[in-house]
Amino acid sequence: MSIKVTLRQKPISGNRKSFYLDFYPAIINNEGKTTRREFLGIYTFDKAKNPIDKEHNKQALTLAETIKQKRQNELNKPEIYNGFELEQMKIKQKGEIDFVTYFEKLAKKKEASNFGNWISAYKYLNTFTNGSLKFADLNETFCNDFKDYLLTTQSNKSDKVTLSNNSALSYFNKLKAALKQAYKDGFLQTDLNAKIDTIKQADTRRNYLTLEELNSLVGTECKNPQLKQAAIFSALTGLRFSDIQNIVWGEIEHIEGQGYFIHFKQQKTKGVEEMPISKQAYTLCGEPKEPTQKVFEGLKYSAYENKALYQWINEAGITKAITFHCFRHTFATLQLSMGTDIYTVSKLLGHRDLKTTQVYAKVISKIKRDAADKMQLKTLEI
Repeated sequence: MSIKVTLRQKPISGNRKSFYLDFYPAIINNEGKTTRREFLGIYTFDKAKNPIDKEHNKQALTLAETIKQKRQNELNKPEIYNGFELEQMKIKQKGEIDFVTYFEKLAKKKEASNFGNWISAYKYLNTFTNGSLKFADLNETFCNDFKDYLLTTQSNKSDKVTLSNNSALSYFNKLKAALKQAYKDGFLQTDLNAKIDTIKQADTRRNYLTLEELNSLVGTECKNPQLKQAAIFSALTGLRFSDIQNIVWGEIEHIEGQGYFIHFKQQKTKGVEEMPISKQAYTLCGEPKEPTQKVFEGLKYSAYENKALYQWINEAGITKAITFHCFRHTFATLQLSMGTDIYTVSKLLGHRDLKTTQVYAKVISKIKRDAADKMQLKTLEI
């Protein structure tokens, strides 16, 4: 059955009319969707009066008619084109697809904490491009301009604060991931992702507790006893709040002669883990319940709970800025300082890349330096 292609116009702003193709019956576009329309991005001036506008209208109509005839041939007489010409037409059609919309679809497929980062990256991309960017217009210059934008723009959370370096890094890496996927999907003819450098990660301060401070917290009452148990549990296992919050009793196992283990899927990385835990950590879980029941049933993350956490830390005489995540930092730092090798610590933390764990090695180096500097003798005469 042949497809009829009709050239039509639709009124748009500025006393203009936009050309579009009307297909009957409907065709399948490059996104796999059924459509009756294809806008050409060509317009004429309505009621043109001066010679310049009249000439513009004449050329626009000629071009639109040419495109219409070409599409008519593509759909009904594909044999008049050779393989190379057909492939070039497909490439051109894909180049007209909107990259911002493509990025948004990728973002909505993500899960858990990664979903939030993708959506945030999409919002910055949407603002930077004014909501639209063809694949054909994607190039290294655009990518580097977007990188500069992320490094200088204000945070969406506060118009008084510049987006942090590491947030910019995270969002720019989402762009690179989208470019990589677009290349695989055939929307890009070159691997643009491989041509652009990412943002260099800035060193971040990771606060942690000493063993003495941790023991001080153990001996200090907290208005929320369950929050205290969960925090100490994190310091003894290195687990994130989200993972602790979701552990169920069926994931805890005791193996004779080996001790206690937790089998779970990390909320952040989705990696399936088998983690050994100490007997002390196990005792913080309380009395065993049904396999499907959560170990820390009712554990919540909120401003109110954070207030209880800060009060508990303050009452223990600790003046450091400690958040719940710092208990995970504490686990890593104390393990390394006590001689556990960095590879083992990396596995216990569930890191996919050893480089992530090496941040803690820098902390240990500083501890050693501070310890060496404490050895101060009176002036030596040699």
